[in-house]
Amino acid sequence: MKKTSVPLAERLRPTSLDDYIGQRHLVGDGAVLRRVIESGRVPSMIFWGPPGVGKTTLAYIISKQVKRQFYVLSAVTSGVKDVRDVFAKARMAPDTPVLFIDEIHRFSKSQQDSLLGAVEKGLVILIGATTENPSFEVISPLLSRCQVFILKSLEKEDLEQLLSKAIETLEQDYERKIILEESEALMHISGGDARKLLNAVELVVSMIYESDPDVEDVVINNEVTNRYVQNNLLKYDRLGEMHYDIISAFIKSIRGSDPNAAVYYLARMIDAGEDPSFIARRMLILSSEDIGNANPNALLLANACFDAVNKIGFPESRIILSQTAIYLASSLKSNASYLAIDNAQEMERKTGDLSVPLHLRNAPTKLMKDIGYSDGYKYAHDYAGNFVEQEFLPKEIAGTKFYEPQNNPKENELRNILRYRWKSKYNY
Repeated sequence: MKKTSVPLAERLRPTSLDDYIGQRHLVGDGAVLRRVIESGRVPSMIFWGPPGVGKTTLAYIISKQVKRQFYVLSAVTSGVKDVRDVFAKARMAPDTPVLFIDEIHRFSKSQQDSLLGAVEKGLVILIGATTENPSFEVISPLLSRCQVFILKSLEKEDLEQLLSKAIETLEQDYERKIILEESEALMHISGGDARKLLNAVELVVSMIYESDPDVEDVVINNEVTNRYVQNNLLKYDRLGEMHYDIISAFIKSIRGSDPNAAVYYLARMIDAGEDPSFIARRMLILSSEDIGNANPNALLLANACFDAVNKIGFPESRIILSQTAIYLASSLKSNASYLAIDNAQEMERKTGDLSVPLHLRNAPTKLMKDIGYSDGYKYAHDYAGNFVEQEFLPKEIAGTKFYEPQNNPKENELRNILRYRWKSKYNY
């Protein structure tokens, strides 16, 4: 057996359009993206499509085709500093390099903002990849400067072609004949995802070989595939796309108020050996983002869960994770706090650093007092009900409402309080 630590999916990654499998609507003969690439005038673009359909590979091929340096960042692990480091290198490059950002939707709005100037000035050719609708997950100024191309799940004939190449390579690795009796299970597992398909067939072959190193022919059928893959593929692919698929399904099940689906995906992550802190951290974020003031206790429980699993660990922490997931999924939902801070940040970006009203400014010195700092400020606790009406926003945006309570008992109560205090000012 020929030893190699490089995953099969990486070894089979194509380096030219002619070797690229799938996406014929984009890169087939005469297709729109192929014409763009062959012209050599490549704009910044966003690739939108499911995992494992060739977004990263296509970006790499583009960089090779136009003979530009290729920088890769993942929005999961990279921040603004990493982006700036690439920009510094780009300024020294003889030609505009290609900057590929995987999972670009995971960048915050401020992080996406950091890309704008470089794209506008042509410092880099940005290629962003996302599994989420870019209309919702990519900021409008950046989206307007990029062409969006939609990539589709691979078709059956694409996967069959890829599987054939994989078997040829694995036969060379293991120095054994590989007989593919049935492929339906492999196709089902892949779900149109090339990486899952390659990971699955590589796993099956390795498990068969490990169980019997003297086997003459490696025979793959549906029964063998299901036996080896069902319990092992997620562990095998823990750092790959399946990892993100499962956590995504878990979070969306809780957001969608389905405790049964939430517990199912939780079980999958536990059996795969997922870090319990990672699961608890995601639930902690969700408790504020998706539940918020509809049920403030959700944040308290999620925080207690996070503390507990870090003290206890598996296997006992699975019970705490289950309790929390069920509670969050069953809770009333509101994303009003999430929308409020988004609205406030958007206003701040549009208006810049507006002056804080004088009566709200701190006045630690006599000079500051003399020029009006803190003058006219009303101390709320000196008034009935610990409230007195006064202006807190800069005058340019006075009366702007960022927080809109949603229709649930807790936030309806908040709405009534705000309406009583502020009358018609914020239209609560």
